[in-house]
Amino acid sequence: MRTDGGEVELLADEDRPGGWLLLLDRVRQSYVSLDDPTYLEFPYVQVLAETIDALPPGPLDVVHVGGGGATLPRWIDEVRPGSVQVVFESHAELLRVVQTRLPLPPGSGVDLELADGRDGVAGLPTDSADAVVLDAFSGGRVPAALSTAEFFADVARVLRPAGILLVNTTGAANSLYLRRLVAAVSAWFPEVLVHGDDRGTVGNLVIAAAAAGGLPIETIVAEDGPMGRPIALSGPELAAFLDGAEPLTDASSLRSPTPPDETWRVGSD
Repeated sequence: MRTDGGEVELLADEDRPGGWLLLLDRVRQSYVSLDDPTYLEFPYVQVLAETIDALPPGPLDVVHVGGGGATLPRWIDEVRPGSVQVVFESHAELLRVVQTRLPLPPGSGVDLELADGRDGVAGLPTDSADAVVLDAFSGGRVPAALSTAEFFADVARVLRPAGILLVNTTGAANSLYLRRLVAAVSAWFPEVLVHGDDRGTVGNLVIAAAAAGGLPIETIVAEDGPMGRPIALSGPELAAFLDGAEPLTDASSLRSPTPPDETWRVGSD
């Protein structure tokens, strides 16, 4: 299915009934298990889920910027019944494929909306979400407009005082890009966790952030997770990590680094 926004494909998993790999221009977007929503194939999604799992029990109000195959919303719907979720997806054909080929169960509480993520967040009420998850990619890179201090200010407005921000991005754990991104996040969220490979290669990085006291750091960093043990940053440790890096802003924005084809694009081995 070819559109101006790229080619959308679904590949069936021969080893797991009901398992589907969603691709956009051959780049891996999501893995969805229709038969078992609790099965999470990608390590970064496991990290997102583990962080949410550390929050107090009960239903959650969650905003997702970037939809993919709605893997994480399906998981939240399964493990936190009664949750109310909205997913902002800007790629019309990808959204159509998910709605028709990977449908959510009736009464899931997940609202899939065709919308630009930044515009979608801007239209949400203040103090209305327990978590905002940023997992939006175009060509394997996070759009620049979703990585700035101004955007994260609006996310902070939407989140409740104990709410958390989760960001999936690409980069290297020791890169200037990551430090500038964390600087933009920490302008509004003084507690930050960074998950990622520290070998200097470009890959998935997951950032979790919250206002003081809102992030269950001790629970999350108690042991190594799917992406290793995260770095906990606040106060002097956060300042040392940033090392004077200027935050990404609307006036000085960047897209996340391009990941290597051999790890992200199907058929490029």
